[in-house]
Amino acid sequence: MSNSTERSGIAYGLGAYITWGLLTIYWKFLKQFSAVELIGWRIVTSSIILLSVIIYTKKLRNLLTALRDPKLCARVIFASIMLAVNWTTYVWAVVHENIIETALGYFIAPLFTMIIGFAVLRETMKTAHRAVIALAVVAIVILTYSYGRPPYLALIIAASWSIYGYLKKQVPLSSLESLTAEVVALLIPAVAILFWSFNRADSVPNNATTIQWIFVLFTGLMTAIPLLLFGAASRRVRLSLLGPLQYLVPTFNFFLGWLAYNEKLDVTRLFGFAFVWFGLVILITDSLRSSAKKIKNA
Repeated sequence: MSNSTERSGIAYGLGAYITWGLLTIYWKFLKQFSAVELIGWRIVTSSIILLSVIIYTKKLRNLLTALRDPKLCARVIFASIMLAVNWTTYVWAVVHENIIETALGYFIAPLFTMIIGFAVLRETMKTAHRAVIALAVVAIVILTYSYGRPPYLALIIAASWSIYGYLKKQVPLSSLESLTAEVVALLIPAVAILFWSFNRADSVPNNATTIQWIFVLFTGLMTAIPLLLFGAASRRVRLSLLGPLQYLVPTFNFFLGWLAYNEKLDVTRLFGFAFVWFGLVILITDSLRSSAKKIKNA
């Protein structure tokens, strides 16, 4: 892999993660509307965009052929449920002044993924992994004290995202094909939600300004753009290099919630986050060492 190819891959990766980070501002602009309704619009508009891309790239036949497998279809449906839970929880948290907690959710998601690896895939648990899990438990206890409740929004986001990621790995489809199948699987309930919203005085159809309508209708495009950028990045750069970039999104959200939207961040809460960050440093360091060892032995 040439240096120029890898540089372009990193640029695509940064573009993907920056766009995902900007989605927080995007949803915050639409905070007067129900999170469930916004997800309904996101699914419908995403279905239109992604199906258009699938048809344009001539991948529809491959997708339909793959979905004839009942086991694959079941995994896609389960993944779509996890995606809906993740999207809805994230948007609800953003519009209800809990952006910092969404950052926590995506910071600890890799830890949940690691636990799935141990519990489901029977992967070997190293000393570093035990230390990371212990630090995460301590962090959650501290943050429970700080919030006056368990950080359930973060836990739901982390659990749903890690389960979703695990299911994606069990599906022999590209990220574009699998996401298209997932949003189409959610299309009927999404359309039902939009019909239900027409009877609400505070819904998008009954209350949105012109600029808000534009934002709502572009949610599908904002969903597709980072996905396509990430797909381009993954083909051009090593995953060991691309992986650490995933922490840009929760880092951006952490500072966005704290500095831009003035969400509470007392010393106790910051102390809890410090345990999470320390755990992530251990996790990333261990991952990079393992990757370097594999390259050396190749």
